[in-house]
Amino acid sequence: MNDKADHSAERKMQFLFALRSRGVTDARVLAAMERIDRGPFVRGYFADRAHEDMPLPIACGQTISQPSVVGLMTQALRLTGRDKVLEVGTGSGYQAAILSQLARRVYTVDRHQRLVREACEIFAALDLANIIALTADGSFGLPEQAPFDRILVTAAAEDPPGPLLAQLKIGGIMVLPVGQSDAVQHLIRVTRHETGYDYDELRPVRFVPLVEGLGRHE
Repeated sequence: MNDKADHSAERKMQFLFALRSRGVTDARVLAAMERIDRGPFVRGYFADRAHEDMPLPIACGQTISQPSVVGLMTQALRLTGRDKVLEVGTGSGYQAAILSQLARRVYTVDRHQRLVREACEIFAALDLANIIALTADGSFGLPEQAPFDRILVTAAAEDPPGPLLAQLKIGGIMVLPVGQSDAVQHLIRVTRHETGYDYDELRPVRFVPLVEGLGRHE
């Protein structure tokens, strides 16, 4: 192996070790995160930090979550491989790419047209054919494709949005951060049952706020 290959293998090993040490233990999630390189999803000034376990700024004032949080959220969804998933908040597209390895179909929406366009370019380059990315107001979900087996929200709402709860199948799971943007937020898992919803609090987190409406013309 040459020096470049050695460095790449060592970097990957360190990346996976960081994920495991922060609680990402599901073998399928770890394998998906090993397959999908975070590098293409981080552009510009911070590109050389793509493989560190830290959130980084992306276009439109948004962030790409740190990989361990992506892993923990993915793990919390308990994906089966047959699921139809809605992701609210495409951002860089990294989370959707991970989901695409573990779900049958991923619908991802973002209010910023530029982010959706750039994410679609990466999905095409990586041949991730089971992701459908759309510019839309994610707080209303995607009613024309509902119901969903799993819903993942990558922006914080004060409470789980009613339209998203309604678009979850019976037996379905939604994972999202809740709390005011300037206060403590918690990652929660919502499971829908015939008679209502169960809520599990998973861990404290910090996300950008879930904002209604579309981004300004980009």
